[in-house]
Amino acid sequence: MKVTFYEYPKCSTCRNGKAFLEANGVEVEAIDMIKQPPSVKTLQQIIEKSNLPIQKFFNSRGMKYKELGLKDKLNQLTDIEKIELLSSDGMLIKRPLVVSQEDVVLGFKEADYQQAFLS
Repeated sequence: MKVTFYEYPKCSTCRNGKAFLEANGVEVEAIDMIKQPPSVKTLQQIIEKSNLPIQKFFNSRGMKYKELGLKDKLNQLTDIEKIELLSSDGMLIKRPLVVSQEDVVLGFKEADYQQAFLS
């Protein structure tokens, strides 16, 4: 199996998730989401595939999220505005963001990775 792995290389959670996948024989195409955030079109496809609300894709614990006051502003934005905001700055995206042919997984929980990528 091959996955697209959007990461922030300095993030320990990203490193742990990537190491888990590689140790279990999953081919990882790593993309630095800070240098190369996913495009609006790519994010739309990923969000649609995930069946998760757009809000789940925001790194709500991140400094950038807090700096922009998104906790209070997010509900006032349209879906496309939210996606454009995510695409504008990789630091706003929950990480890692892992996309396979069938699944989309946000963050790193070993059980979620086993279910999505190893079963």
